[in-house]
Amino acid sequence: MTVLDVPQLTTDRLLLRGFKPEDFERYAEMMAHPDVALHLMDGRPLSRVEAWRQLAMFAGHWVLRGYGLWAVEERSTGQFLGRIGCLNPEGFPAFEIAYTLGPWAWGKGYAREGAAAALHYARETLRRSEITSIIRPANAPSIRVATSLGAVASETVEFFGAPSTVYRYPRE
Repeated sequence: MTVLDVPQLTTDRLLLRGFKPEDFERYAEMMAHPDVALHLMDGRPLSRVEAWRQLAMFAGHWVLRGYGLWAVEERSTGQFLGRIGCLNPEGFPAFEIAYTLGPWAWGKGYAREGAAAALHYARETLRRSEITSIIRPANAPSIRVATSLGAVASETVEFFGAPSTVYRYPRE
């Protein structure tokens, strides 16, 4: 059995690639971290089983939608950093550029670098013009990433039981 044929993106410092089985331990660690989970879904850390189900959903997203989230790897070390990509599962209010990194990757500009690559992919490869990021109002780091890439706060939506702001990226 092989990993799904997920396209790879490279930036100066990052490789965005399909998830591999060996990513699971670090992914489960990331999603169990309270500071990571705080602004995601219902704000609760994920158990190992929930993290596994989420990864399976991401793999299925590539099959059903033709795009999805990439595993983020630091090119110089091969270290797993998190997830970044294009997401729009059933029930989401909009097509989204989503990014979540582990605490070991925070404060280094990786989220912006990877999100910029995903945004370019969404525009150029997927030919999307309506692109958003859905962010909780207290998630200042994610807001900084989105606004640094040109996104502007738009409407507020109920997202996983809490108000979230839809940040809209300019059309190009």
